[in-house]
Amino acid sequence: MKSLRYALAPLALICALPAAAQVAPPVAPIVATSTLLSLNAEARSFRKPDLAVFSAGVTSQGKTAAAALAANSADMNRVIAALKAAGIADRDIQTSNLNINPVYRQQVVRKDGQLEETVPSIVAYQVNNQVTVRQRKLAEFGKVLDTLVNAGANQVNGPSFELDDSEAAMDEARTAAMAKARQRAELYAKAAGLKVKRIISISEGGGYSPPAPMLYAKMAMAEAAPTPVAPGEVALSATVAVQFELAP
Repeated sequence: MKSLRYALAPLALICALPAAAQVAPPVAPIVATSTLLSLNAEARSFRKPDLAVFSAGVTSQGKTAAAALAANSADMNRVIAALKAAGIADRDIQTSNLNINPVYRQQVVRKDGQLEETVPSIVAYQVNNQVTVRQRKLAEFGKVLDTLVNAGANQVNGPSFELDDSEAAMDEARTAAMAKARQRAELYAKAAGLKVKRIISISEGGGYSPPAPMLYAKMAMAEAAPTPVAPGEVALSATVAVQFELAP
């Protein structure tokens, strides 16, 4: 059986695909006079985001674990209350990280530059508590960040801009990716003196291509009033791996 295989390298995906989506589908049997053509095509659709996801929290320190936790709990209660006062719903606030860690005494450096050999000793405890927040009113996002800092938050990370409902945008990208694959198949078939007879298999992958998240420090936010935030656009990509049967 005569065999001709063209493989186009797929464009790099921002979001990792599930393992199942990366495995090439089994080749369906074709007749001896046909040729198998394998193609990968990607397309993107762009939308203005309507959701910002970020994390906010407090890091506290105390001489004992109980003291550090008590101080942290008081500050976090104020932070969560500030979020709710800013209009964030309960369902959009979720604890994502809570840890208690010992703080060890720093080793003493001798005059000769060497560290003194001492048994590590705990001098304090540090508590970190963070919540993941979904901000739905993007126009008020900067104001919410400033409110959090004023309420005692000393750790704010993000945001990641997303779409609350991405299905329509994904369908647009899927349709465009499939059209691109078909167009390439026609091009290769014509160049080889053949025609596209049928599609043997289709597999899909894709996802968000969000802008890089921004990191906000307490001092930087306190100096800016209100904090500027530019949501831009989010890209949703769809990648298809398609096998075509070509025939004379």
